[in-house]
Amino acid sequence: MARIIFHIDMDAFFAAIEELDNPALRGKPVVVGADPKGGRGRGVVSTANYEARKYGIRSAMPISEAYRRCPDAVFLPVRGERYHQVSRQIMSLLKEYTPLVEPVSIDEAYLDMTHSPKLFGPPEEVAREIKRRIRETTGGLTASVGVGPNKLVAKIASDLQKPDGLVIVPEDQVRQFLWPLPIGHLWGVGKRTEPVLEGMGIRTIGDLARYPQDELVRRFGSWGYQLWELAQGRDDRPVTPVWKAKSISQEKTFESDVDDPEVMVATILELADGVTRQLRDEGVQGRTITLKIRLEDFSTFTRSQSLEVPTDRFADISRIALELFHRFDRRGQKVRLLGVGMSNFERGMKQLTFLDQLGDRDDRVDRVIDLVRKKFGESAIRRAITTAGRRPKRRGGS
Repeated sequence: MARIIFHIDMDAFFAAIEELDNPALRGKPVVVGADPKGGRGRGVVSTANYEARKYGIRSAMPISEAYRRCPDAVFLPVRGERYHQVSRQIMSLLKEYTPLVEPVSIDEAYLDMTHSPKLFGPPEEVAREIKRRIRETTGGLTASVGVGPNKLVAKIASDLQKPDGLVIVPEDQVRQFLWPLPIGHLWGVGKRTEPVLEGMGIRTIGDLARYPQDELVRRFGSWGYQLWELAQGRDDRPVTPVWKAKSISQEKTFESDVDDPEVMVATILELADGVTRQLRDEGVQGRTITLKIRLEDFSTFTRSQSLEVPTDRFADISRIALELFHRFDRRGQKVRLLGVGMSNFERGMKQLTFLDQLGDRDDRVDRVIDLVRKKFGESAIRRAITTAGRRPKRRGGS
């Protein structure tokens, strides 16, 4: 039986939410990300709306380059909690159609709808209904949907008619759909690989599909075999509801290079707090904590340590991150960026109700903070230790 896989991809998600919350932004180029600081900013673009993309602004572009391309754009900070709130609405809606929903990021997911036509109707009808309901549920956000016999085809299909697109590829038309497309559309072919393949005369997916398989294997090893299989339109990866992210991390690029250890410690604690929140939101625990340090000469280092027992506790994550920091030799250099990450995941135990048997004191504190933030917003409560290095010193004896 042929599978029916949907790929749901929200259009310019962060920027679209900003336009939804502030309709005056519609029709203007909107860039969500770091503060451009008049062209001197040091972060990157998270999302650009379609008006901003007309200027060549893209996700992950340095914010200074985005400002250079369009200084009149509206530059906005990332509002993570708001975006996660909307994402949860959308994912909950998708699960009404099938239990086989695999979120792959905050704004996209795969659905295995193979057995759903009996309940909901033909794929095109269901796809249009999902798009309509997302728009109604969120107050106006649009999604692009790709439908195909596997993840590969569905993902490529969802990208082809953005924004608000719908592309359906029947199983018997996969080759006709894939083969004319530029090789860069294929999963696993990035900016470095694409010119290598083009140098071999491979410019389309069809060129790759017709290339001798043994030659690709000789050139690229097992990866060459995988590429050839994908070019044939073959992809047997299942849609798995289990959360599949390999890591959770947060980073901060300083406005100017930092030499004050107190500021660095406070920043690491803030980042560890953010990672803790994400772990709990996703219901996972990790074993491996990683500290990332970028020095003023742009050299970048990572240091990791693994635990015997997985954790999602702030106390554990912050302790290890600080130990890694204090063991690192900066050789007198200032710090440009700090990051804290967690990997090697396991699913966390189901969260218990408020102040049930929640474990030790640190665990109870984390969970109470979670509840307060969810009810009253991110800024409603902050850990006192994360303000270290920023409090004004008291004067006098008291």
